[in-house]
Amino acid sequence: MVYVLEDDESILELVLYALRSQSIEAQGFSNAKTFFESCKIQSPSLVVLDVMLPGMSGFEVLQQLKNSSKTRHIPILLLTALSSEYDKVKGLDLGADDYLTKPFGVMELLARIRAMLRRIERNEEDIYFEGLEFSFTKHHVVLEGKTLDLTLKEFELLGILLKNKERSFSREEILEIVWGQHYTAQTRTLDVHIKTLRQKLGQWGKRIKTIRGVGYKLGKE
Repeated sequence: MVYVLEDDESILELVLYALRSQSIEAQGFSNAKTFFESCKIQSPSLVVLDVMLPGMSGFEVLQQLKNSSKTRHIPILLLTALSSEYDKVKGLDLGADDYLTKPFGVMELLARIRAMLRRIERNEEDIYFEGLEFSFTKHHVVLEGKTLDLTLKEFELLGILLKNKERSFSREEILEIVWGQHYTAQTRTLDVHIKTLRQKLGQWGKRIKTIRGVGYKLGKE
């Protein structure tokens, strides 16, 4: 189920029609109140979120979703008229997975949503590595018996590194893989996420190596 939160009725109807024409189950909302009420009843697989909403901005909705353990794993695509680099960086830093500006092409929107849904539907095997258990299906990380509280992006970053141990990734590669798009803003976003991930992993975090002039890799301590 894809939830679409958009206060412009014509755009909301267009997006819902496009999704349903592709046999993607979708439900629309024009305000944050009814959106969150429905989230309590049924958690969506993905959210298409406008930023300029009445009463509560899309950034505030995004932040509330990511601050809850029940909804932080839900992928978010921001669909907004705000096109500045600052707004894009803000949205992605708050935890959005993709950012599409208005006016937009319906085919591009559908392609991005399908790509995000494919990532959700992947049947990944759990990974065990030097005292750490990483589960894609259960969406948790356990280190030496203790469950870690990771954000969605920290979880995805760790997953990419664990699946490709000893492989060096450029910053641009990681940004594109984890954020699901060609990310052209400054790479400080990635560096900040790596820093917080290392902190949460404690001594284990030393396995995430910085490769000077390149990016990062995961290796043995």
